[in-house]
Amino acid sequence: MQKLDAVQLRLLMETADLHGVPEGAYNIRANGQSVDRNTTANIDIQSKTEGSGIDIRIKDGTVNESVHIPVVLSQSGLKETVYNDFYVGENCDVLIVAGCGIDNCGTQDSEHDGIHRFYIGKNSKIRYVEKHYGSGDGSGKRILDPVTEVYMEEGSTMEMEMVQIKGVDSTHRTTLAELKKDAKLIVRERLMTHGEQSAVSTYKVMLNEDGSSADVVSRSVARDSSYQKLDLCVLGNAACSGHTECDSIIMDNGRILAVPSLEANCIDAQLVHEAAIGKIAGEQLIKLMTLGLTEQEAEEQIINGFLK
Repeated sequence: MQKLDAVQLRLLMETADLHGVPEGAYNIRANGQSVDRNTTANIDIQSKTEGSGIDIRIKDGTVNESVHIPVVLSQSGLKETVYNDFYVGENCDVLIVAGCGIDNCGTQDSEHDGIHRFYIGKNSKIRYVEKHYGSGDGSGKRILDPVTEVYMEEGSTMEMEMVQIKGVDSTHRTTLAELKKDAKLIVRERLMTHGEQSAVSTYKVMLNEDGSSADVVSRSVARDSSYQKLDLCVLGNAACSGHTECDSIIMDNGRILAVPSLEANCIDAQLVHEAAIGKIAGEQLIKLMTLGLTEQEAEEQIINGFLK
């Protein structure tokens, strides 16, 4: 691996749990450049011939392998858009770890927009983890506007873990998915904002063929004067099942807007939505404080458990 400084190594740990060179296939990007890459017999990574980004091709039958594609930015004022396309063969079972960490100690805004497109073959199973993290004491903003597109063939499964807990000033996450027969999408989003931060999550899931299903759950905490919006739409275009859940804690002067939307275009579509926004219950705080915790410590314990 090309030598990374201490800040970049810390960002890798925060976004991809990497303490060194990962096993399997990987592409590590730092300050707008690919700094290290590894392919395997079953997973190939190539730079795009036009524009910025990579193509990841996973052979039929690939199981128990992983792909890591973290991005770190430690240069103030750097803005980039990267297009990464995943072509997953049939009958695969693979872990994909992405994410971006921005450390901005300057006065200019830093921004990374990752456009990820997944083409998942028949009967394949993908677990996708994407973590966003921001740090640095500069006045420049840390901005992340990711787009994730998922196209799922018959019998495939996609499990998505989308996490943003700290330090990102502005984000607009857009997730689009189209599911064919018996395909299954599971999304678990965890989000916390603080200060003057804003976060918008937009989901549009199209259940296009019989037996397709989606389970999308978002848990979030808005602290200080931060703002969050969840715009979640599930369309049932066949004999399918869809469940969405928005569960949020509001604190201080935070603001949260939940915009759930269900559209049934087939008599056999079964769609359900749950939503709740509220403050931390007083009895929860009192119970923990009787065990010796301060009010602030009790709040942190409740939040950590809620976002776990």
